[in-house]
Amino acid sequence: MDKILHYLADLEKHNNRDWYHAHKGEYGGAYTEFEQLLFDLIDAISSFDPSVMLKQPKELIFRLARDMRFSRDKTPYNPSFRACISRAGRAMIPVSYYITIAPNNGSFLGGGLYAPTFTDATAMVRDYIVDHGDELETIINSKEFSTYFTLQGERLKNMPRGYEADHPQADLIKHKSWYVLYNIDDRAFENYDEFIEQATNIFKAMKPFNDFLNRALRNYPPKP
Repeated sequence: MDKILHYLADLEKHNNRDWYHAHKGEYGGAYTEFEQLLFDLIDAISSFDPSVMLKQPKELIFRLARDMRFSRDKTPYNPSFRACISRAGRAMIPVSYYITIAPNNGSFLGGGLYAPTFTDATAMVRDYIVDHGDELETIINSKEFSTYFTLQGERLKNMPRGYEADHPQADLIKHKSWYVLYNIDDRAFENYDEFIEQATNIFKAMKPFNDFLNRALRNYPPKP
């Protein structure tokens, strides 16, 4: 993991196109290291989620270049390696296992649905919670889940229109997104095998939560 962290730390300091193109060799070495990490994670995750088994890292990795059209940050590159380990590659849905490696303790593992602007997806999850909210409560209150995660996501102050205000899972229905994050500091990468084991355990604890959301989104996108 040294090549990844050193390269990203340098990119963070020199976030411009001239530096990036002058250090393509370092980028290649870091990218190869990240690919190997994903190979090992795919192999480990497939032991409890076979749907990811046949994916190749290049299908899962996001570009370093930013889309600056709608961003306040006008630096050209995102100084992090990011990937979505999913049977659908980088697609937002189905939800899956997300990893970001960033220097200075900026790394994290994530899952769930971050979709504050995807109103169709949000509506489908809310409708599913109406009938299955007790199941989601059981998942997020379980020891396996709560050991690592707290449910996150922007939430309305009031119940959205069309939903009963006294629903027993009203707080969950108010969410616009339902996602989880587990922060990783740089020291976790000092022992590679231990990190793979740690990440695998975290993703395994995440799976019932992801599975719930994917059941809610099984017909996404909705037919017109």
